[in-house]
Amino acid sequence: MALFSKGTPGKPGEWYYCVRHGRVEEGPECRAADRLGPYATREEAAQAIEHTRDRERDWQNDPRWND
Repeated sequence: MALFSKGTPGKPGEWYYCVRHGRVEEGPECRAADRLGPYATREEAAQAIEHTRDRERDWQNDPRWND
């Protein structure tokens, strides 16, 4: 038996956003380095890029991180 399996089986109801392909997936289809999630709903996963950009903008404007 191999220590690491080739693919991770997806779970129904877990949603991911693949940044490589630019699409929402149910269960992890792409490798972990290429996806954001899991999210509870398809809609949340579809907004993953916007949420990431919002958080990055907040961090860049946070005076605690401006050194």
